[in-house]
Amino acid sequence: MAKTNNPNGRPKGTPNKVTAELRTILKDFIYSELERLPEYFETIETAQRLELLVKLIPYALPKVEAVKDNRGEAGENDLWS
Repeated sequence: MAKTNNPNGRPKGTPNKVTAELRTILKDFIYSELERLPEYFETIETAQRLELLVKLIPYALPKVEAVKDNRGEAGENDLWS
């Protein structure tokens, strides 16, 4: 069955107003909480502070992958063989 637009509903691709409003409210709330983070950070214990940092680091720094140096090892990608 082919998809058709509902003649009595909203056109295809029209954003949902409730979802857009909810996202705006949540985004504003998150920004206000992020502004208060330094104050909050000063009031918690060291262990909680470290736990919070560990949870937040992936959002601020890219993950680093290990790089293997296989120079000097004979292999299929060896330029000198």
